[in-house]
Amino acid sequence: MRDLVLIAAYAALGAAAAGLLGALVLRLLRHRSVALSLAVVAVVTVAAMLAGTLSVAWAMFLSEHDLGVVTTVCAIAAVVSLGVTLLLGRRVVAGSRALAAATRAFGDGDPFAAPASAPTAELAELGRELAVTSAKLADSRERERALEASRRELVAWISHDLRTPLAGLRAMTEALEDGIAEDPPRYHKQIRAEVDRLSGMVGDLFELSRIQAGVLALSPARMSVYDLVGDAIAGANPLATEHGVRLVGDTVERVPVEVDGREMTRVLANLLANAIHRTPADGTVAVSARRDHASDSVVLSVTDGCGGIPPDDLPRVFDTGWRGTGARTPPAGAGLGLAIVRGIVEAHHGRAAVHNVPGGCRFEVVLPTAPN
Repeated sequence: MRDLVLIAAYAALGAAAAGLLGALVLRLLRHRSVALSLAVVAVVTVAAMLAGTLSVAWAMFLSEHDLGVVTTVCAIAAVVSLGVTLLLGRRVVAGSRALAAATRAFGDGDPFAAPASAPTAELAELGRELAVTSAKLADSRERERALEASRRELVAWISHDLRTPLAGLRAMTEALEDGIAEDPPRYHKQIRAEVDRLSGMVGDLFELSRIQAGVLALSPARMSVYDLVGDAIAGANPLATEHGVRLVGDTVERVPVEVDGREMTRVLANLLANAIHRTPADGTVAVSARRDHASDSVVLSVTDGCGGIPPDDLPRVFDTGWRGTGARTPPAGAGLGLAIVRGIVEAHHGRAAVHNVPGGCRFEVVLPTAPN
């Protein structure tokens, strides 16, 4: 037993010395190729075995013949290990360079294409992760381009819509100043209407900026959809009467939801105003609310008689600044109402959609029901 302990101790000392030396070399080569590091590991492995063997041989006073046999066996093992290690190292280096080239091309704007084969599972996993990241970045760039185009379009439309009322305000104020206004009270009323319109546009821009910045503060409370729709219809009735449009509630269920009442009232007001402005006189705008038991949600819908939206325009209806071809003149607004609708609904973890129906279109707002 004592001899076995001594053999283990001598072998451990020799292997430890080789291992420490190898660790030092690896530290010095930490910024070099992985193939070189693998070669060092192979050399250290054989050297540790050889050092332990020679230590034991020296302690046991083996013959020169036996020592030569052991040394020859270790040398052959070292050559084979080094060869296999260099082969593996070359494959790993080639795979790393191919992955680096693909990443560099992706950084230059090309789509990422992972190498066809990877020498190790880790490099293959890295390639897959980079491919997923590439797809996400491509989607992000596409959204950014769409948002930038939408912003440029919005600036152009806002500039157009501001220029017209400002020119009118200037003309009316100059007429009042020069005393040539035939009916000053009418001018004052018109100036007030234009100022209210401009104030509404500024308010919409401010609301949209809060939504897009993610700082829209919500104060959700439990309420019934029935009450929410009733208040919205009551608020929109004067506008509907002015345009000769019938405003009706069609199958409004008493479904509880947990929403910010002020913001959701704005959502319904925007949808109703949009529907009333685009429904011809003697037309009907219908509001409904029903529970969808399959998804445990409530579906609020506003159906108008606008005649429908061109299929190519349907995906853009909720984009910032979008307006239909018939909405280029006042009082159409700045094309922000539906973008605000989508932002508020999504802030409530819901979704907004639009579909064509016979004679018009239906805007739907889907909200989760309140927990029991």
